[in-house]
Amino acid sequence: METEKSTPITIDTIVNAPVEKAWEFWNNPEHIKNWAFASDGWHAPHAENDLRVDGKFTTTMAAKDGSMSFDFGGTYTSVIVNKLIEYTLEDDRKVKITFEETDGKTHIIETFDPENINTIELQRGGWQAILNNYKKLVESA
Repeated sequence: METEKSTPITIDTIVNAPVEKAWEFWNNPEHIKNWAFASDGWHAPHAENDLRVDGKFTTTMAAKDGSMSFDFGGTYTSVIVNKLIEYTLEDDRKVKITFEETDGKTHIIETFDPENINTIELQRGGWQAILNNYKKLVESA
């Protein structure tokens, strides 16, 4: 078993939308259900979000064929509207998301502690795929 703390993974995207819209799509459960999955064979049939310090969130990610599903959730540790979200996942990993608007576009930077089951490359790819789904949804709305 790994005893050293792994180096956090960072992913990012630039969304062609103002930060207020980017923030709304990131945090509204009705929007979350439309982007919080990594591939077309998956979906997010349920999302809850209590966006405040000590508030909790959960998103159910499920294979469309019903073969598997899991809940992704945690507790917020810091929230600065339109700027910063930090939370601790149920397995104690930390996540930090920053929102930076420049010229009507929003740069989103997401840094998270890796887990010990999947490779770093697989984790980075999966989280980036979800972020890409988010970007596509925001820009098409």
